[in-house]
Amino acid sequence: MGYLTMSYSSSSVNILPRDDGSDQFLNLIQNPFNTQLSEKAFWSSFGYSFGAALLFALIFCLLRPYNGTVYAPRLKHADEKHAPPPVDNGVFSWVSPVVKTREQVLAEKIGVDATLFLRFTKMSRNLMIVLSIIGLGVYIPINVIENTRNNALDSTNVFIRLTPLGVWGTACWAHVIVSYVFDILVCAFIWWNYRAVTHLRRQYLDSPEYQESLHSRTLMITDIPRTYQTDTGVSQIVDEVDNTGNHFGIVARNVKGLPELIEEHDEAVRELEEVLAKYLKNPDKLPTKRPRCKTQKGDPCYSTVTKVDAIDYLTSRIQRLKADIIEKRKSVDQQKTLSYGFTSYPNIEEAHNAAFAAKNKHPQGTTIQLAPKPSDLIWENLPLDRHRRRWGAIMNNFWVVILTVVWTVPNALIAVFLANLSNLGSVWPAFQTQLQTNPKAWAAIQGILAPLVTTLFYLVLPVIFRRLSIYAGDYSRTARERHVTQKLYAFFIFNNLIVFSLFSTAWKYVAAVKEAETDGDVWSAIVNSHPFSNLLTAFCDVSPFWLNYLLQRNFGAALDLSQLIKLAKGYFTRKLLSPTPRERIELSAPPPFDYASYYNNFLFYTTIALVFAPFQPLVLPVTAFYFTLDTFTKSYLLLYVFVTKHESGGAFWRVLVNRLLFATLLANVVTTIFIVARRNSTSQVILMVPLLAIIASFKWYCRRTFDDNLHFYSKGMHSAEMGKSSTKPKHDRVGVRFGHPALYKKLMVPLVHEKANHLLEEIIRDSPDADFNETNEYTDTYRMQRLSTHRSGQVDVAGNTTFEVVNESQMNFEHFRDRDEFREFGGDGDLYDNLDHPSRSSSPTSRQPTRSSSYTSLQNADRAKDSDYEGATYPAGYHPPSTFRPKQLSRQASEISAGEGPMTSRQADQSDVNLLGDAAPLGKTTSGQSYI
Repeated sequence: MGYLTMSYSSSSVNILPRDDGSDQFLNLIQNPFNTQLSEKAFWSSFGYSFGAALLFALIFCLLRPYNGTVYAPRLKHADEKHAPPPVDNGVFSWVSPVVKTREQVLAEKIGVDATLFLRFTKMSRNLMIVLSIIGLGVYIPINVIENTRNNALDSTNVFIRLTPLGVWGTACWAHVIVSYVFDILVCAFIWWNYRAVTHLRRQYLDSPEYQESLHSRTLMITDIPRTYQTDTGVSQIVDEVDNTGNHFGIVARNVKGLPELIEEHDEAVRELEEVLAKYLKNPDKLPTKRPRCKTQKGDPCYSTVTKVDAIDYLTSRIQRLKADIIEKRKSVDQQKTLSYGFTSYPNIEEAHNAAFAAKNKHPQGTTIQLAPKPSDLIWENLPLDRHRRRWGAIMNNFWVVILTVVWTVPNALIAVFLANLSNLGSVWPAFQTQLQTNPKAWAAIQGILAPLVTTLFYLVLPVIFRRLSIYAGDYSRTARERHVTQKLYAFFIFNNLIVFSLFSTAWKYVAAVKEAETDGDVWSAIVNSHPFSNLLTAFCDVSPFWLNYLLQRNFGAALDLSQLIKLAKGYFTRKLLSPTPRERIELSAPPPFDYASYYNNFLFYTTIALVFAPFQPLVLPVTAFYFTLDTFTKSYLLLYVFVTKHESGGAFWRVLVNRLLFATLLANVVTTIFIVARRNSTSQVILMVPLLAIIASFKWYCRRTFDDNLHFYSKGMHSAEMGKSSTKPKHDRVGVRFGHPALYKKLMVPLVHEKANHLLEEIIRDSPDADFNETNEYTDTYRMQRLSTHRSGQVDVAGNTTFEVVNESQMNFEHFRDRDEFREFGGDGDLYDNLDHPSRSSSPTSRQPTRSSSYTSLQNADRAKDSDYEGATYPAGYHPPSTFRPKQLSRQASEISAGEGPMTSRQADQSDVNLLGDAAPLGKTTSGQSYI
């Protein structure tokens, strides 16, 4: 106890300046959180966080009724099935649907992933509330009584009095007992919600959307050896693990650089749109000079990079790229195959039975698994072999480790100086004067500055990890998001909890070793530095910082609800910049929800609460309040604002459970360190060991009991009769639906504001391209003369360049939500694209806008026949739909009847009714003739 009093008293007084600045710096690093400002910083952070949260909530309540594009885009764009409950314009009218909407309704309206997120938020809230009651009721009385009895902390502030710095001996039994109670409660909450999530997952698997989708009964086979890279070979591999079901297999074909060409084409279209938007901002007063740009490096038309007329160059480049794309689509070599393929079954049971039978098996060195949605696949990673994927994963982890280590230095400096401004004043005399002159103001800044800087860095961290994960070889975007969550959590735990909290203790070891080098007794110096007591002191010293950090999360939750960042971005873009029509349309689309970042934040806050509960019990109610607030804010945002970009059906759950169990285990380790330092009996330490076995056993139980039911629709074996009675589907769409998107993706057409329609023929110079004109024989693009400026539509100007004119009233996502190029902004179409067929959301073709007037009546009529294949010509032999016959589509202006009235949305939609149902098997037409 004498050591404790001496240790803490030496760290709680102000450090006087010394002549040797380096010695002063070393002392500060050893004791960074010793400050008289911590109590004032807490109250300033409390006032700032809750004041700002109330202000942002009030702004949201006042602005929400008048801006549905920002505050309720889902209500505006969703179909009847997925539309959230209506809400009137009352200031607090949004509260009722948020509170009353049940989970079963939520799963139907917003999807399983969003519903799972809300369930996890509510589980965390309930868990923290229960733990708060126990923690406050046990830890605070024990800490206050023991600190007072031992007379250890007479001169410290109120927050340090709540820590266990003066707890010794028999009182440690309370920590042992509470650890068992906490672990049992965590496991009980997980078990209860595991059952609920399993039920939610079964509802998803039984839903019409999943039951009628092709990917639900399709398997993906990767790492196929060369000798099996045929359609028959794919089927033979699957038969090795389950030969009782009928299935139809295809092997992937090489697309020969098509994705890169399409990406270059789309980038050129966007760049041309930006150039035209700036040049035509004021059509009545054009700039005297035409815009110029640099040619692309590697452009075959230019030997070196040079500056040219931007409009002419980009227009010509788009034409040439489009011609190259169509020519490559025609000449895809069907005989050259890749190392992955797909096989589909006539029903879900057979597919899932086969996937379950292939679990942990690798026939012929392959991996067989349930296929994700085609839109969820990362196609460029599918052909990678095991060696390249393993190397990619190693390099990804290497860069994550490098980033983690590099961030250690600034993170430690933040812990030393920004979290304690008096330390900065000790090495900076001029600032020390300011600190003494305005102590209250700097106390308020201290409570805000360090958490704010840390938060700003972690806003960009998910973007960095997501970029790194692209090269790790993940097969799907949802799997990549789960891996990003795992890496983010590991980064946060290491850099924030370990480095940030324990840096001072680690430096004490370094200082002890350096000092002992002169005496020659390094080991004695390390032992005499009281390692466990130093760890305990470090956790107690840093606890006020984490209180401030968690308080500021309430500010972040209210900021999310207010959507002020999106409002400011939209206003700034529209008023101060020259946004293209495409950018304005994308601004009005529902934003995707960043599950990786939010899940990581929730897991990290829960870990802080569990780890620091014995050292600062106030973290429990602060965390509980945050989750309570976020339950309401995120419920509204997921109901009315955000969309799930790629639905995984609840695949995040096991990631969350594993991290939550790890947090519980980490809390047990930290509590054990405390007991080792303060024990009066080895029994106290020994009784902490079984907690590890309890956590491991519970994890094993959940894995055996729930995980397979979460992943597979069925696990039973086929009966012989069932295998004989099943018939092979005649018109399975796996060849088209799981073909590479580069083979059918529609090419983007430049969008131009209607106010500049009359200038297009003047500014687009005639630069005919023989190669491009020749490709009209194979493309399905509708060619016509310039339309009237009173209507939006496609405009054909000099050089056969096609533009789409959009008027002001149509510059909204509502009119373009069904377009392939805008699908990712609406949650891959799941929000609205289930009108004709529940599985249409992952179809390679898309319906034309049902409520859009962006095309004239003549174009609507033609689209009803052919234009679903704008720039989407299939190569010969690659599953062309039998209803499609590429031909030259050209009509004279005299053929356009002014009397043709607008078609209804239903009439305009008939082009895709039988588009995929009659797809021929690979290499055959529907009449049985072979293309090969």
